[in-house]
Amino acid sequence: MLCEQVFGTLRDIDTVGKTVETVDIEWHEAFKKIHRKTTDKGHEVGIRMDDSVLTRGLRQDDVIYVDDNTVVVVNIPPCEAIRAEVRRDHPRQIAKLCYEVGNTHTTMFRGEDDFTFYIPYHEPMMDKLGKIHGVTVEKTTVRFDFDKSLSSTINNHHH
Repeated sequence: MLCEQVFGTLRDIDTVGKTVETVDIEWHEAFKKIHRKTTDKGHEVGIRMDDSVLTRGLRQDDVIYVDDNTVVVVNIPPCEAIRAEVRRDHPRQIAKLCYEVGNTHTTMFRGEDDFTFYIPYHEPMMDKLGKIHGVTVEKTTVRFDFDKSLSSTINNHHH
């Protein structure tokens, strides 16, 4: 199967009488144009997207293939992350947290509120952020939501 465009999301596509197959795209792969993957049903998939994927990315539940019998849907699997929470009585530490993460060119996501952030798990980052006064960190598992990205680019780059 060759997938070359996003047809919408799973909720936009009529799947009645069709087999829905998922293909895992790791969060750090979502902005790449070319992939070779295998669906959950064992079918090989070639993904060749246009340049729009470089800014939009592939998202959870994006439909990337449709025919009379099959629908292929993107799954962004959950991954290990650092949940960093700034204490409410230390709001200026948000700037320190953002500086430390940004200084390593690491992707950062907004959390449940203005004081919570998610960063891809990396042990040295966990140690560094845990030393910031007024910030608590914990290792967790999340599915990153690209709509909550605070970064100008998505990457998996660490110093």
